[in-house]
Amino acid sequence: MSDTAGFVGRHRELAALERQYDGRRSAMVPVYGRRRVGKTELLLRFIAGKPAIYFSATHKLRGPQLADFMRAAASGLASPGLAAAAPTTWEAALRLALAAAPAGKKLVLVLDEFQWLCESSPDLPSVLQRLWDLEWQRGAQVMLVLCGSYIGFMEREVLGARSPLHGRRTADLRIEPFGFREAAAFHPRWSREEHARAHFVCGGIPAYLQRLDGHRSVMQNLVREFFAIDGYFAREPEFLLREELAEVKQAASILEAIALGRRGQGEIARAVGLSASALTPHLRNLLGLGYLERIVPLAPRAPKRTAVVYRVADPLLRFWFRFLEPNASQLRLLAPERAVEQLVAPQWEAYCGEGFERLCREALPAIYAADDITGRYQVGEYWDRDLQVDVVGLRGDGWIDLGECKWSGRPSLAAAATELRARCARFPADGRAVRQHLFFRRAPAAAAAADLAVHDLDSLYGEAPGR
Repeated sequence: MSDTAGFVGRHRELAALERQYDGRRSAMVPVYGRRRVGKTELLLRFIAGKPAIYFSATHKLRGPQLADFMRAAASGLASPGLAAAAPTTWEAALRLALAAAPAGKKLVLVLDEFQWLCESSPDLPSVLQRLWDLEWQRGAQVMLVLCGSYIGFMEREVLGARSPLHGRRTADLRIEPFGFREAAAFHPRWSREEHARAHFVCGGIPAYLQRLDGHRSVMQNLVREFFAIDGYFAREPEFLLREELAEVKQAASILEAIALGRRGQGEIARAVGLSASALTPHLRNLLGLGYLERIVPLAPRAPKRTAVVYRVADPLLRFWFRFLEPNASQLRLLAPERAVEQLVAPQWEAYCGEGFERLCREALPAIYAADDITGRYQVGEYWDRDLQVDVVGLRGDGWIDLGECKWSGRPSLAAAATELRARCARFPADGRAVRQHLFFRRAPAAAAAADLAVHDLDSLYGEAPGR
């Protein structure tokens, strides 16, 4: 559970929704983001005290969906007669609901899990387009919120150029996981290291952060919530995949292969026993859900043969498919404490090191802000056959930031600086000026050189991102 009561974060998103509601015209706002990121909690908080209908779709046929919607409308509008209505089309159902709304007030109409509504009623986007074009947009009658967890679907079928709803939105909100600093607010008693370790396992997903007990260490939470038979996360990835995908076995096999280190499309295909062409739609689906990320080396000049790799983007899935799923047989024989001791502990620091590299890349924009660096930039990493650079920032002002990350051991600042300078010398900077960064879990007690920025967890989580 969380150490904090009530609602955490999302102030900008709430403010944006309020601006749309307070506008003089009707509003259409797609809200989307991966599952468990807090979209529903955000919308429920937003509609509190407003005339509103909140309807969350499920996997049902059109008729039962319509009946469920009318019951939701009856409850939201305190109009019991709506529950007895039996419209046979979405246009009729929506007209009945709006007719029962309080006069002179804007109604918030939230259609959650919109992708499932469209699955049973493919004509619904066209129905909404017709109602919007001919009636709703002309006044201040309604604020329509279309909410979905399948990012690819929402970008294609709601926001995309071929969608009937294209060009009608008055705003759209993509709800992202919390950043590492925001995520720390869930457990203020923890040290910076514990905040980071929690981020490496749960990322910035509010539903997951709330399950961690701030009175226990992260490792103790792993025992209780991942490896115990009744732990919240013991089967969470299975539930996620079953909710979103028809071919769960293939998706799980792909996620496991990537979590265990297969990164290129060819080696992933070989690991799961699929051809490259058969693998492609599964990769596309997992990318669309936000569970995978596709990465290319970042440099001013791309290598002649650009190496594309895939990584598990979601920290929980990355942890689960690395430590739990491959060891399912052993887990049946081991007590939770012994399972963590034998299966996780030997690889824990290496796993945290990978997570630390991601956290440092995530921190680079905050470092820019603290240093008053404005303008466009890209953040990523670089690799080729002979070189690996953990953090790369390509800035619009012509500078390049290159960084090396050190999580484990007791690093020497001088040795780390020498290693970083050698890497920077081999980086294809294309003549641009380079700024060098070293990231440590705990920075060594030594003075940094003038040409080197040194960061550690205290500075990354604190007010001053570097020193």
